[in-house]
Amino acid sequence: MVIGLLQRVSKASVTIQGETVGEIGPGLLVLVGVQKEDDEKRADRLLDRLLGYRVFPDDNGRMNLSLRDVGGGLLLVPQFTLAADTRKGTRASFTSAAPPELGRGLFDYLLQRAHARHEPVASGRFGADMQVALVNDGPVTFWLESRG
Repeated sequence: MVIGLLQRVSKASVTIQGETVGEIGPGLLVLVGVQKEDDEKRADRLLDRLLGYRVFPDDNGRMNLSLRDVGGGLLLVPQFTLAADTRKGTRASFTSAAPPELGRGLFDYLLQRAHARHEPVASGRFGADMQVALVNDGPVTFWLESRG
C-alpha cells in the first residue's frame, strides 16, 4: 500500500544542502512511503485521495473542503521510513519497503500525475538528505493508505 502522511500546513519547504528545492504556502505537506507490492494504480488512488480529502475548514469551521476546493499547495516528500515495520523490538525492519528503483519510479510517477492534475505542486528529492520545515495548521495530520 502506498502510504501518505498528510499534514495541513500554513507553509512548508524542503531544503537540500542549503538550497530550497520545494516550498508551498497554505496546503498539504505529504510524506510518501512506497512498499514492495505498490504500483501505479495505488499511486493514482493515493493522489485521488490527497486531492479530495476534506481537511480544510468551511465557513462553519468544519473540515469539509479539499485541497482541490481551496486551491492550496501540495508538497510531496519521499520518505522511505514510512514503510518500516515497527511492531517488534527496538529497531525498525524495512523488509516491506520498496527497493530504491521501484520507490523512485512510483514517487516520480505520483509527482508527474500531481502536476498534471493540480497546481501548485512542489517536491523533495528521492534519496536525498532533506530538511523539511513546516507550520502544521491545526495541527491536522492524517495517515492515508492506498491499496488500489
